[in-house]
Amino acid sequence: MKRKMIKIDEEKCTGCGECIPDCPEGALQIIDGKARLVSEIFCDGLGACIRSCPSDAITTEEREAAPYDERKVMEKIITKGEKTVKAHLKHLEEHGEKGYLKEARKFLKEKGFSVDEQATPPLPCGCPGTSAAVIKGRSGKEEPASCESPSMLGHWPVQLHLVSPGAAYFKGRDVILAADCTAFACGDFHRRFLKGKSIAVACPKLDSGTDLYTEKIKALADEAEINTLTVVIMEVPCCRGLVSIAQEGLKKARRKVPLKLTVVGISGDILSEEWL
Repeated sequence: MKRKMIKIDEEKCTGCGECIPDCPEGALQIIDGKARLVSEIFCDGLGACIRSCPSDAITTEEREAAPYDERKVMEKIITKGEKTVKAHLKHLEEHGEKGYLKEARKFLKEKGFSVDEQATPPLPCGCPGTSAAVIKGRSGKEEPASCESPSMLGHWPVQLHLVSPGAAYFKGRDVILAADCTAFACGDFHRRFLKGKSIAVACPKLDSGTDLYTEKIKALADEAEINTLTVVIMEVPCCRGLVSIAQEGLKKARRKVPLKLTVVGISGDILSEEWL
């Protein structure tokens, strides 16, 4: 069918990633340092991403494309939580898309939670990593200001979809590939893992387009010529997917890069460290 779609001028695009947050549907990703439309069915063609592009690289055009699928979009969005659901519904409402909005609300009701409150739906897999747990001995109180530690983060961005393997901060460096939750579980994450290293973070369970992650790991090995890659994951089973992504990416690469695995417990202790 012929419909309105976004169009990205690669020559103008700087790969800054500013457009990504304005696309809650997940139709855009940063690949090889450029914004790319990765799914036609997730692009509603309304162009919310246009306003956030500082280089005017995004416009709209009418062309042949797969039809936008609101239900598939909602299936993806509800796994990302309340904030993303609300952003998507607000986006539809602001653009007067009453048909899509009605379909989205119907989908939410079918899934059994309040459309008004937008409660975050439970993850369907029953993975042990989603089980609630209280970690004993943690008061949650703030420490005195004298205990504040300086950040050792040396670059931005850090999310694997947003980073460019060609960035100077990856060239010849030791790189950390960390699961999202590890920095929250490990209290001294910066001191232990970040000092003198570059980092990318990802979630193998909730992130979309993880096949693209494999290509980025390959590019880090061959193009950035990184020195080592350390994968830091939580002890929960779903986190193991990040190890598989790293191994597959390095397997495709021409260069051989040493791969280390560190497993963090939910209480913050280091359970194991080994070179694979």
